[in-house]
Amino acid sequence: MSYTVKQCEKRRIAGFHLVGPWDEKVKQGFAQLSMWVDNKRIQPLEWICVYYDNPDEVPAEKLRADVAITVDAAFQVPANSEGVMTTEVPGGQYAVAQARVYNEEFAASWDLFFDELLTDQALQIAAGPCFEIYRNDGQRDGYWEIEMYIPVESKVL
Repeated sequence: MSYTVKQCEKRRIAGFHLVGPWDEKVKQGFAQLSMWVDNKRIQPLEWICVYYDNPDEVPAEKLRADVAITVDAAFQVPANSEGVMTTEVPGGQYAVAQARVYNEEFAASWDLFFDELLTDQALQIAAGPCFEIYRNDGQRDGYWEIEMYIPVESKVL
């Protein structure tokens, strides 16, 4: 899987913080997020999922993620938006890869990306969350076009 390295600005997001198995919680979270966006008539800049933990190290029931939309700096959470939080995704240097995901097989794309990145001679994975941005409506199209972001830094020799 090929990837590029980009310097990214921080992103302000609004959405729901989830704890539990990602394969269940993220899908449920996006259903809740979609209802909130539709009911409040919000125009998202991007649809995003932020992953805070390494699933190889953290038990599934303790995995943390945010399902959210990117919003501008002036965004205010509308009244009666129970459970909606705002936070920022840190800016910095990220390795970025694109994938087309069928049958909700997001983990397979991430695994390929991590495997490729771990062989990089100049970069290593940095501390911080990973995230994915959705470039289409996978419910409508039958597949997801995503961009995956992993924080990176120069390897210390």
